[in-house]
This record gives sequence, C-alpha cells and structure tokens, in this order.
Amino acid sequence: MSFSTLRLPHPLILLLAGVAVAAALTWILPAGAFDRRDDPATGRRVVVAGTFHPVAAAPVGPFAAAVSVPRGFVAAADVIAVVLFVGGAWVVIDRIGTLPALVAVLVARFRRRGLWAIPAICLFFAAMGALENMQEEIIPLVPVLLVLGQGLGVDGVVVVAMSAGAAMIGSAFGPTNPFQAGIALRLAQLPPVAGGRLRLAMFVVALVTWIGWTLRYAARNRVAPARATGAEARTLPPRHALILAIALAPMAAYVYGALRLDWGFNELSGAFLVAGVVAGLVGGMTLTETITAYLEGAASIVSAAILIGVARSISLVLDDGHVVDTILHGLASPLERMPSATAALLQIPVHALIHLAVPSVSGQAVLTMPLFVPLADLLRLSRQVPVIAYQTGAGLSEMIWPTNGALMAVLLAAGVPYPQWIRFVAGGVAMSALLGIAGIVAVMWLHAA
Repeated sequence: MSFSTLRLPHPLILLLAGVAVAAALTWILPAGAFDRRDDPATGRRVVVAGTFHPVAAAPVGPFAAAVSVPRGFVAAADVIAVVLFVGGAWVVIDRIGTLPALVAVLVARFRRRGLWAIPAICLFFAAMGALENMQEEIIPLVPVLLVLGQGLGVDGVVVVAMSAGAAMIGSAFGPTNPFQAGIALRLAQLPPVAGGRLRLAMFVVALVTWIGWTLRYAARNRVAPARATGAEARTLPPRHALILAIALAPMAAYVYGALRLDWGFNELSGAFLVAGVVAGLVGGMTLTETITAYLEGAASIVSAAILIGVARSISLVLDDGHVVDTILHGLASPLERMPSATAALLQIPVHALIHLAVPSVSGQAVLTMPLFVPLADLLRLSRQVPVIAYQTGAGLSEMIWPTNGALMAVLLAAGVPYPQWIRFVAGGVAMSALLGIAGIVAVMWLHAA
C-alpha cells in the first residue's frame, strides 16, 4: 500500500497509541536525568550541561499510562480553556451574523481575484505566529475559514495551510516570537535583537516560500466556489464592524500582554469571555441567549480540546519514566565528536526528533539550549547556530509530528486526514529547512570572517 492510499485511524486513536509507545519506551530506555538550576533570565528551570546521570528506573505500566490521559488534561488546562472560551465567543459572533457578513465581504472582494486572498490571509497568521506563537487560537476559527475557503474555491488543506501552516512558519522564523526565539536567545545569553536582519530576512523568505507552495497546491486542486446568496456587500455594515472590533480586541490586548505583561492563555480566555458576552449584547441577543450560544460553541469543539489533552499526556509518560533526558542526552552527545560544520547542520534534525518527545517549543528551549550553547562554544561556533537550528528543527516539526495536539485538532476541525496533510506539507517543510541550513551557513561564514 502506498502512502497516498494509506488510511490512518482517528487522530484520537493515533495519540492514544502514542501514549502506549511512550509507556513502552520507559521499559526499554535506561532512566537518566540532568541536574537543573533556576535561570534568572527566563524565570525557568533549565538543565545543567555535563550533569547527566543514571537514576532509578520508573517504568510506566498500563494503568499508569491510562491515568496519564486525564493528567494530560490537567497539565494542558490553560490551553484547553483557551480553545473552549475562544470557540464559544466566535460562535456568539457567528449567531449574530457578523462572521457570515465578514465572509461575504471577503468573498465579494476576492472572488474575481482568484487565489489572491491566500497571501493576505497567510500574512496575517504568520504575523500572529511571529508575535505570540499562535496555534491553539486558530482551532475555533476553522469553521469560518472553511466557509471562506468554499467561497474562494479551495479545499481544507489550503485552509489549514494559510492559517495554521502560515502561523507555524511565522513562529519558527519570526524574530520576535517571545516563546521561541526570545527564550532561546536569552538562554544563549544573546541580545533579543541579535542577528535581527538575518532573522527578518529568513522570516520574509520563509513566508514567501510558504505562500508560493500553498498557491501552487491551491491552483492544482481548485474546487467550484460556493455560489453567492443574495447581494454581496463589499463593505461590512457598521454594526458588524463594531462587533468584529469587540471580537478582535482580546487578541490585540493579548499580543501586547504577552510581550509586555507576561500574559498567558488564562488572560486570553478571560478576555474572550468578556468579549463574547459584550458582542452578544451589542448584537441584540439577551444575556440568556448569549450564554446559551456561548456554551453551544464551546461544546462544538470539545473533541478538538480532547486531542490537546491526550497529546500532552505523551510527554507526561516519558517524564514519569525519566527517559526524556535520556533521549536528549542520546541525541546530543554524538555531536560533540563530529566536525563543527557537520555538528552545526545536524542540530536541525536532532531538534526535530527531540520535538517528537517534547511537543512544546518553549519547553524544548529550556531543555536543549543549556546543552547546545556550550556545545557551540566547544566547537568554536557562533551561539547563533544552536538558536537557528532549534528554531528550524523544532519550529518546522510542529507541522509534522502528531504529538502536536493543536495541529491534530485543526486537521480534525477542517476535515483533513493526517496522511493528506503530510503529503502536502512535506515539500514546504523541506524547502523551509533548506532556508534554516542557509541561515546556519551564513552565520558560520560571518563568524569565521
């Protein structure tokens, strides 16, 4: 059977299988751990290089693996909450008629321009990825994006590519992402603007490449655009414009709060709760009607939220079995004995493999940067090398690994089978990885000059 005809089971079954595999690894791999210290620059506990040591084995049995699933929900509570609270707010806005009106305006403006809505939408989501690592917030937006895609004549793959895919490209290469580049640069003891021009150039090239890849697929897989119903307005009515502004205000506040006030998902959830209720009242709904619509909206995306919790349980099992550091040590140690250029480039696939077990870019930075930065010093490489390698390897693998609960939830909501997504994304990820390689080569050349 070829990969093009491969039919995988439901995403939840895939993730539960991942939990089982993780539990099996705790019986196979030797348990080990690095010492950790508090890092004042990031406010996080980070590993101490050169301190890996064996620890008592802690294999995870079948029942403990099952218990890890509800524990994953607890550990991912803030992420699950933001999906439900944001989803509820957008359903309220949909019931008022604002989202259908917005989609009608966008379709009216872009219908005769073919696929040229794709670059604009990609640019928005890439900017949000670069600013605040947007992923989970996209899940509640998928239904309206699908309606927009139907109006433009594109399928679910394009909808995911121009939203979640573009956001992940922005997160991977965005020079301002506080949860990825920001943490890595601080752990490497580099200024926040270090290599700013190179990073900005990589972001622009990566985004243009991704847009081109998405347009290529969209042009080859056009579907008949949905027929317009009634007169198509080219401007949003003032009442709907006000409601849309209320709906977008929490996102704008969150971007500022994440950059300046150390906000997290809980603040975003609270802001959308307020915005959803206010939008409902402004739109003419009673308080009871607003709350009812809000709850129905949250209920409609519970399945996506469940995927996030189960995905989180995989890393919990590996951590319970004390094998996360073993995996990290096993992948990083061989690089010390390689030529500097080889070791620099191999850091990209090493980070990609680590991300399978540690599906959190900020968590991976805390684990890996304290090991890879001293390695760069040992090999006389610029400290920019491990940062770019981490961004490229971890950031791009977000679009591939099924342990990324947000990706699996978006695919489920968009009705895109995982194998179909992999067939599409493989080429785009490969080209983007070449860009990361070029960035490392440029840094090494400048450092040697």
